[in-house]
Amino acid sequence: MRGRLVDRRPAASAAELAARFHPPRRFADVRFSTYVPDPGHPSQGDAKAALERFAHGLTRGEGAAGRGWRGRRSPAAAGGRPGRYLDGGFGVGKTHLLASLWHAAPAPKTYLTFEELTAFIGFVGMQPALGAFTGHRLLCIDEFELDDVANTRMAVTFLGSVIQRGTRLAATSNAIPDRLGEGRFNAEEFERELLDIASHWDVLRVDGPDYRATSRPSRTAALEPGELEAAAARRGTQATIDDFDELLSHLRHVHPVQYGPMIDGLDLVLVRGLHPIENQGAALLFVQLVDELYDAGVTFGATGCDVTHLFPESYRHGSYRKKYGRCESRLGTMLAEAATA
Repeated sequence: MRGRLVDRRPAASAAELAARFHPPRRFADVRFSTYVPDPGHPSQGDAKAALERFAHGLTRGEGAAGRGWRGRRSPAAAGGRPGRYLDGGFGVGKTHLLASLWHAAPAPKTYLTFEELTAFIGFVGMQPALGAFTGHRLLCIDEFELDDVANTRMAVTFLGSVIQRGTRLAATSNAIPDRLGEGRFNAEEFERELLDIASHWDVLRVDGPDYRATSRPSRTAALEPGELEAAAARRGTQATIDDFDELLSHLRHVHPVQYGPMIDGLDLVLVRGLHPIENQGAALLFVQLVDELYDAGVTFGATGCDVTHLFPESYRHGSYRKKYGRCESRLGTMLAEAATA
């Protein structure tokens, strides 16, 4: 069945959205046992071992403030901070480890991206969002990044509140906590807030090459029209096909928290006519859609410009440069998957 994304207008409730916060399809089956550290980069094995110990502590009932779930002080928790923070480049296995931690931890627990978290808070409000996570033992946040003043203030309030309520944290990022926001906004004005955020984490460095570039097929060239039509003709596929400009316009009218529900049930998303995105607001919305597609394991194909031409050069030196770098890496993987499918 073929449709269009622009005809999809999801309206999931706050409760329905909160129920979605678990590792996406691409990481549903990963476990610590399936993560194979590269012996050439010992930090990978060290990070895995540290998270396994962290998961063991959660199973024993160690709370965020160094106390057990029944109020008894935990010696193991007393020497550590309430969060574990995986710092490393693209494609080194951080998300694999984070999802493995979530699978190993006892319920109740939550897994979501930082974009999903800020979108959810913006959609329902701070206090209802905090209420949705009350009583959770673990909160996993993938791709933690402070791009602007608004989400910095939001993160300070949210993280401080969930820790106070006894929740432990784990996150992935491409910048160490005390350098979040560096080069993205006037971080000096928020030194106290950034130090407050950094104080929540024990940092686990994960080094290595981009797995997507070295172990999976990747291409930056868009599909040829014939390749797109061949993909669209696959039988038994739940697919959509859209014009790129129409899709960008549609994304402005759907709240980002609804992007996940918008692609529910799809196996294949096709787009005609990729071109450089001159409006940065539209570019960031497209990045969020790509993140949802990648995490959900939806095959994505497109005709038009090369992936490396999608985001203007000026974007690569601004506040959101790491978002664009991640998006290009993921698009390369998905285009290769679409071509081979």
